[in-house]
Amino acid sequence: MLTFCVRKLIFYETQRGDCPVEEFLDSLTGKQARKVTWVLEIVETFPIVPIQYFKKLIGTNDIWEVRVDFGSDTLRLLGFMDKGNLVILTNGFAKKSQKAPPAEIDIAEQRKKEYLSRGVNK
Repeated sequence: MLTFCVRKLIFYETQRGDCPVEEFLDSLTGKQARKVTWVLEIVETFPIVPIQYFKKLIGTNDIWEVRVDFGSDTLRLLGFMDKGNLVILTNGFAKKSQKAPPAEIDIAEQRKKEYLSRGVNK
C-alpha cells in the first residue's frame, strides 16, 4: 500500500531543545502510544480527517486538537497549522472532560507565538 502525506506533523521544541509532546508520549502505556500513533497517521494521511480525531478549537488563536479516545480517558495533543500543511504539535495531556483546559490552550498559544517569532517556519 502506498501512503502519502497530506499534512506533515512536527513536534514543537523549546529553545533549549526539549520536546513536550515527546515527553507526554513517553509517559503513555504501550497501548495508549500505539493508539495515538494510529490517530496521528490518520491526521497525516487522510485528506479529510474525521472531526472526532482532529478539529480546530473555537475561541482560540487557531489552535487545533488531535483527540484520541482510550477507554474512559481522552488523550489530547494541541497545536497549530503553519504553511498550510504543517501541523506543529505543542503539548499533550489526558483529560476526561469535554473541553480542553484553558491552561493547556494558553500553553499552545504561547508556544505558537514563540515558534513563529523564532522564524522556525522560514
